[in-house]
Amino acid sequence: MIDGYEDMTVLVTGANRGLGAAFADALVGLGAKKVYGAARDPETVRAPGVTPVRLDVTDRRRIADLAQELSDVTMVINNAGIHQRASVFDDTVVDVVESVMRTNLVGTLAVSAAFAPRLIENGGGIIANMLSAGSWLAGPGNLAYAVSKAAALSLTNNLRAELSPRGVQVTAIHAGFIDTDMMASFPGPKLSPREVAEAALSAIAAGAQEVLIDEMSRRAKAASAQPVPAFAGLTTAG
Repeated sequence: MIDGYEDMTVLVTGANRGLGAAFADALVGLGAKKVYGAARDPETVRAPGVTPVRLDVTDRRRIADLAQELSDVTMVINNAGIHQRASVFDDTVVDVVESVMRTNLVGTLAVSAAFAPRLIENGGGIIANMLSAGSWLAGPGNLAYAVSKAAALSLTNNLRAELSPRGVQVTAIHAGFIDTDMMASFPGPKLSPREVAEAALSAIAAGAQEVLIDEMSRRAKAASAQPVPAFAGLTTAG
C-alpha cells in the first residue's frame, strides 16, 4: 500500500494513445514524481508533464538498455497490447497468435523481468499489468487476444508469487470494452480510458493486487469458476 504517487517514478508502456496516455496523464495529475511514457515512436507521446522514451516491447535489447537508463523507476504499468482477430479455421491462425502473444505476453514478461531488479533496488515498487475481462472469456474471432490475456494473467500471478516477498506489489487490472482504437469497431457501450486509469490507480494505491474495473470483469471472473458444461453433441454453425 502507498500513501500516494508523489514519490513514484512510473514507466507506462504504450503511452502514446488510448489507455496508456490516460494512465500517464492521470499520474501527472496525481503528482507523480516522474512519468516516463514509452512508445515505439516517442514523438507521439505528447501529454504535458510526461517524459517520452522509445520502447518496442518486442525488442528485448531495447528493453534491457532502457532498464539501465531508467534506474529510478519504482512503478511499471504494462499497458502496451494488440488485438488481432483469429479463428482456428484461419490459415494464418498460428502466425496471428504468435504475433499477439509476442506483444501481450512475452512483452509484458520481458519488461517486468528487466525492471523487477530496479524496483527491488529502489526499495520495492509496483508492477501493474493491464489485462482484460477477456482473460476469462472466449468467443468467435477472439482466440488470439483471449489466449494472450489468459496467459498474461497466469504470468501476473507467478510474478506476484516471486516478487511480493521482495517488496513488489503486482497488480492485475481487468476491464471490459474501453473506448480506444482497439475497440473502435465495437458499437456498444464502452468505458472511458480516463475512468479506467483513475479507478485502477486508486485501487493500486490502496494495495489492491487485483482490480475488476466493471461489471463485465466481475461477471467474467465469476463465470470462470463455474463447471464446464457436458458436451451436448454435434451442432451446426451458421
